[in-house]
Amino acid sequence: MFSNHGSLTCYCLTVFLKGCKNMHLFFSFILLFIGPWGRCMGSDCGPGGSQSRAVWCAHSEGWTTLHTNCNQTERPNNQQSCFRVCDWHKDLYDWQLGAWNQCVPVSMRSAGVQRPALCRRGEEGIQTREVGCVQKADGEPAEDAICEYFEPKPRLEQACLIPCPLDCVVSEFSLWTHCSKTCGMGLQNRIRFVLAPPLFGGAACPNLTEFQTCQPEPCEEEGPPLQPQSGDPGDSCSVSNRTRNRQNRPGGKFWELQVGYQTREVTCVHKSGSIEAISLCSQESLPVTFQACVMTKDCDVTEWSEWSTCSKECYNPNGPNGERTRTRKVSQFPIDGGADCPELEEKEPCSPQRDGMPPCIVYSWRTTEWTECRVDLLLSQQDRRRGNQTGLCGGGIQTREVYCVQTNMETPPNLGSLRSKEALRPMDSDLCLGIPLNTTQLCHISCPVECEVSSWSAWGPCTYENCQDQAAKKGFKMRKRKITNEPTGGTGNCPHLMEAIPCEDPSCYEWLVAKLEECVPDNELCGPGTQMPQVQCVNSDGEYVERQLCRDAILPMPAICDVPCPKDCTLSPWAPWSLCSHTCSGKNTEGKQTRARSILAYNAGEGGIQCPNNSALQEARNCNDHPCTVYHWQTGPWGQCIEDTSIPASNTSASRIRSDDASCSVGMQTRKVICVRVNVGQVPPKKCPESLRPDTVRPCLLPCKRDCIVTPYSDWSLCPATCQAGGNSKKKQYRKRIIIQIPANGGQDCPEVLTQERECDAPSVCQGYRWKTHKWRRCQLVPWSVRQDSPGAQVTCGPGLQVRAISCRKQDGGLSDVEACLKLASSMPPLTQPCQLPCQEDCQLSSWSKFSSCTADCVGVRTRKRMLIGKSKKRDQCKNNQMYPQSETQYCPCNKYNAQPVGNWSDCVLPEGGRMEGQLGMKVQGDIKECGQGYRYQTMVCYDQDNRIVETSRCNSHGYIEEACIIPCPSDCKLSEWSNWSRCSKSCGSGVKVRSKWLREKPYNGGRPCPKLDHVNQVYEVVPCLSDCGQYVWVAEPWSVWKVSNVDLKDNCGEGVQTRKVRCMLNSIDGPSELVEDYLCDPEEIPLGARNGQLPCPEECVLSDWGAWNPCPLVKMTYSRERSAFPLRQSGEGKECPSTQETQVCKLNSNCFHYSYNITDWSTCQLSERAVCGNGIKTRMLDCVRSDSKSVDLKWQMNSLCVVECPVNCQLSDWSTWSECTHTCGLAGMRRTVIQAPQGDGRPCPSQLEQWKPCLVKPCYSWRYSAWSECKSEGAKCGEGQRYRNVSCFVSDGSGQQESSLVDDELCGDLEPSVDGDTHIVLQEPCTVPCPGECYLTDWTVWSPCQLSCVSGDDLGFGSVQVRSRAVVAQDPENLLQCPEQELEARPCTEGQCFEYKWKTGPWRGSSRQVWCQRSDGLNVTGGCPVISKPMADRSCDPPCTKPRSLCTEAGVCGCEEGYTEIMTSDGLLDQCTVIPVLEIPTAGDNRADVKTIRAFNPTQPAASSPGRAGRTWFLQPFGPDGKLKTWVYGVAAGAFVLLVFIISMTYLVFCQSPITTNALSSK
Repeated sequence: MFSNHGSLTCYCLTVFLKGCKNMHLFFSFILLFIGPWGRCMGSDCGPGGSQSRAVWCAHSEGWTTLHTNCNQTERPNNQQSCFRVCDWHKDLYDWQLGAWNQCVPVSMRSAGVQRPALCRRGEEGIQTREVGCVQKADGEPAEDAICEYFEPKPRLEQACLIPCPLDCVVSEFSLWTHCSKTCGMGLQNRIRFVLAPPLFGGAACPNLTEFQTCQPEPCEEEGPPLQPQSGDPGDSCSVSNRTRNRQNRPGGKFWELQVGYQTREVTCVHKSGSIEAISLCSQESLPVTFQACVMTKDCDVTEWSEWSTCSKECYNPNGPNGERTRTRKVSQFPIDGGADCPELEEKEPCSPQRDGMPPCIVYSWRTTEWTECRVDLLLSQQDRRRGNQTGLCGGGIQTREVYCVQTNMETPPNLGSLRSKEALRPMDSDLCLGIPLNTTQLCHISCPVECEVSSWSAWGPCTYENCQDQAAKKGFKMRKRKITNEPTGGTGNCPHLMEAIPCEDPSCYEWLVAKLEECVPDNELCGPGTQMPQVQCVNSDGEYVERQLCRDAILPMPAICDVPCPKDCTLSPWAPWSLCSHTCSGKNTEGKQTRARSILAYNAGEGGIQCPNNSALQEARNCNDHPCTVYHWQTGPWGQCIEDTSIPASNTSASRIRSDDASCSVGMQTRKVICVRVNVGQVPPKKCPESLRPDTVRPCLLPCKRDCIVTPYSDWSLCPATCQAGGNSKKKQYRKRIIIQIPANGGQDCPEVLTQERECDAPSVCQGYRWKTHKWRRCQLVPWSVRQDSPGAQVTCGPGLQVRAISCRKQDGGLSDVEACLKLASSMPPLTQPCQLPCQEDCQLSSWSKFSSCTADCVGVRTRKRMLIGKSKKRDQCKNNQMYPQSETQYCPCNKYNAQPVGNWSDCVLPEGGRMEGQLGMKVQGDIKECGQGYRYQTMVCYDQDNRIVETSRCNSHGYIEEACIIPCPSDCKLSEWSNWSRCSKSCGSGVKVRSKWLREKPYNGGRPCPKLDHVNQVYEVVPCLSDCGQYVWVAEPWSVWKVSNVDLKDNCGEGVQTRKVRCMLNSIDGPSELVEDYLCDPEEIPLGARNGQLPCPEECVLSDWGAWNPCPLVKMTYSRERSAFPLRQSGEGKECPSTQETQVCKLNSNCFHYSYNITDWSTCQLSERAVCGNGIKTRMLDCVRSDSKSVDLKWQMNSLCVVECPVNCQLSDWSTWSECTHTCGLAGMRRTVIQAPQGDGRPCPSQLEQWKPCLVKPCYSWRYSAWSECKSEGAKCGEGQRYRNVSCFVSDGSGQQESSLVDDELCGDLEPSVDGDTHIVLQEPCTVPCPGECYLTDWTVWSPCQLSCVSGDDLGFGSVQVRSRAVVAQDPENLLQCPEQELEARPCTEGQCFEYKWKTGPWRGSSRQVWCQRSDGLNVTGGCPVISKPMADRSCDPPCTKPRSLCTEAGVCGCEEGYTEIMTSDGLLDQCTVIPVLEIPTAGDNRADVKTIRAFNPTQPAASSPGRAGRTWFLQPFGPDGKLKTWVYGVAAGAFVLLVFIISMTYLVFCQSPITTNALSSK
């Protein structure tokens, strides 16, 4: 046994253990597990690979055991050969999908699932198919693993729906027909027709015909009631021997007309249906047994002609094929129903070979240049930049025109040839295949980047203007700044980058004191000494240079210093010089800077050097002593590029750039450069450094001249067809040319005229073709030998047939080939017609004339006449006006007309003149007016007094009602302007700042939608911001003089206090410059304002201030940090200096910190203030954050390009021209469409992309058939006959909703004779009048309405179907077994409708009622309703209800009629029905009420009230149908008992307690 567990397979093995002491260990279940197969390995692709899998032995409880415990003979293989799949196998193998098998119900596949008893929507099923991996080349099967390597195996099963069986649905029966016989036993029948065929295994259709016998009266025996029966005419037309060789050829060679005769058999039939001798029927009414006919001829044609040359006369293998044709002609036209002619023309595609064939002309799309990029089209309605559109940049829209040109097939597609004029001639756009190129695209105008410069550097030393030329004694001090970005258009528009101040004694190089060495006392211990300076040679920019360059500079002298002795006063080193108080010096300003030092220890009383006074502790010096006269060069804008005439022609030609029509050369640009004194203005150039003067001339590239280029004129538009049936109205034709290059840089302008028009030549009358009929030939009779035995036949008169010739003529009367009329003319006129050669006694009349004209409507009469012709004028019987009237009179028509509006109002249409065009004829966004006041139209229809539609002009109406209307203009979403930016969210480091817009007005009428708003209808922009942590700094003044607390008057030493002022100042590039409020500085960083300390006594060691702490190591926080000092005064004898080192334990976030980078989120995409959309920049900040969350000065801003999608409004083309009317008459509409070209998320497209406008209503005239007449057998009462119909002229409004009205045939005179598009008019057809005893099928019914397979109105998707049927009709009961089977035809159809079927019930009539099925359209049917839910139609009781006034109830037991109550026997059966009194309860309205009974007589119908009683009557019956008391009787009895107890109690209380109460009152 084995079972699958995921990817593992385990085999259950029973192993016999030997030597077990306990019997329950005799068996143990061991599972042999195998893993999945591994990957196929091998050196080569294809077969020959190998794959392995794991196999192990395990106990049933899950633990792994030795392999020896499993049966080794059953061990599966752990290795197998395989097919190694490589990537290139994908082209060799693929899945082969089989067809889906039949849908099988789920219940048949699953044993426990039962099929539903009632099918509602269908039964769920499953379809399967075979899927296998095969080789693509030959379909040979392969392993599935090969195909699974590339894609999963397709599914093998899918769910499906088995539709519910649909039974055949038939209509109700018609009424019974009359009895088929007037005496004896006959048949009556009634028929029904099929409404829906049986589908999906539904029940077959029942019999469509029901028969019942009838016997009006017994047949008399004296005389047999006989009637003649006409037989079927002979199958073929015969020609007598005398006329066989006389062929009538009235139509020339195309017709072989032979007039012959046909005979038919006539029998005599008894009324009972039996055939009797012909002599028993009346000989006077014997039918004609012969008629003239034309010999039937099939169409005959000639052999095919040779193939014509190919219509394609050039070579293009990728283009469409041409055609070649061959024809054949008619040699014999079909006569009298002969076989029709086959096709006379045959076509086949063809393509010429390349040899000797010129290449074909190919049509391709070309485009004009893109127009300039326009940003203003993207501005919303409320954008403030609409008022001033200069300087707009960012995303925009540009357009171009696309046109079709003809090119040679061998022309490379990239030939943009402006020189090939012929190739650029615009052609009809229909000639170009494929999708046209885009006419609109997004574009981008780069936003100008303003020049950004750094801050000024410090003033440099006084230096020569040019260190290479030091002859001039004038020098300058300079300061510089740099350009920090890449401005648009280069650096020409940047401000000046250098400023200069004249100075004296310039030098290019000088010595810079880098450091002073330690003070070396002259006596080697203490006292005065010197400090040697360490110097470097620097240039004017402060850069280190070679020392030899400073050979002319004055070397700094050693500095005088002092090392205090133990008893001397000790001073601190000088503090750094303060910032200069002014940037320059003038009359009222002078730059100063100071420095100070403090007393660290006082001197001893005797022998030591005394401390200086306070003034000696400070020093001041002049600084920035240069005058405040700053000069710089100022440049003007570059001028226009002009041709440089100084360059020789040879050089010019070398620098030219080739172009089609113009040359580009190198030119020259100049600009103005002046020397400017700051805050004064222009000064002489000598005040500015000449070496720094900017260039005033630069070379430039002269822009190429661009002439306007236009295409040649297109071909003239087509005039109307070369011929016109309706007259010679002149039309115009047009041609145009297109601008493909706009002029620039002084090029040639475009021509003003781009379109031309001219009148077409007057079109000639169309060459049409018509049939010409020739004179009818002599009437030919049936040969006398055939008709001589017919009663009353005469040799020279009787019915016959006459023929005529027809020919094909052009409209001008010229003769043409018959094939032209067959193809282009109306249907062929008849070649034969029946005729009558009058006998001597016959009356002959001419045809009716036309009616005379009426003088006015509603006045007088009109007449028409005919006359006797030939010898009929002399016969008295022909002058009988009742039998042969010769005139007819009728009243003149009384025409009254009225106009009525019909149909819906049209769309609101804007006037044509209200639209504007953009540049170059292109329709651009915003230029087309699509709103405002327009007009809508409704059609007026003219009717006559019979409510028939007539020409509109008869009602004096122009055909329309016009009414003004408004198309509302779209209003875009309106937002406020941006608010100001908020303050940065952090005062130090990186934060965010926000600005917002809020909603002012929502969009309506299809305006531009709002951006995504928050819950308070606002939209935000968030950008990172940076607050400089060093913007405000604490600045401490020098420490004050020590104030000793425990004063030793002698030594002036001991514990003391020093103080200093600490201020918050604004930090600038030149250092702290402005005093600000203290709260702006970090309070945690404030320096100490006072300190306690020990003022050294004389001869004590004096140390300098402590240096800075060295940093803590970042690896471990257990380390310590150090700082040091150095001795300024050595101690005296016997005294030691304190330690010069101080240690402090490193503590995180106290004196030691971790640092990490903090990256903010990206900002929203920021655009230029002049841009609407397009390319922008998003930023985020990178700063360094200390572990206590404080930012440090390391900051970096990251920028990235981003794109803001352009809000391009939906762009619509202009309205097309109005289409042709959908109908040539009647109620019709015209539509025009627009081409939708939306882009981006701008204003959405309007829902109305087409407009409708009614056409003028014209009467629709058409030929219609009348109904077929009854079938009549000439001269007989049954048998073969003919039925006839006429063609008449009808008028309608074309809507199909109004019945057509009959009008005079003259109104259809201009129409081609056709009915519903069929030009073959059939006015008679053979039919059969059934004789007694015959059985036949009825004609086909009309096709039923198209019906869908639906459940509860939902289409199940199985298509729709319609059906027609033929029922059986019989005349004699004896022939029912010989009747044919009824017939049914079904066909698929479209646009079906859903029908629902429901059971309907009638009222109960005794123990039965009617139950029928009704379709949802109210039609009663048989079939369609589910049989399982059919209501009960019969409720018979057992035993039957035989008692008087009894009936069978719905419960199936006997009850009584209305007004009677049941008396039941002890065994629950009805004993008798007795009358019960009626209790009437008044009700509101008629003061009467119903009396209720427990028995329901008819729950579906209210019982009929007796006369004089309104409402219902209910009866109270204590006994149920089973004879037992009903529940309510017990309730009434219980209530009565409680009421009785209550009455007795109250009586007792009233009468028994009264004396006690009276005595009590008396005692009181």
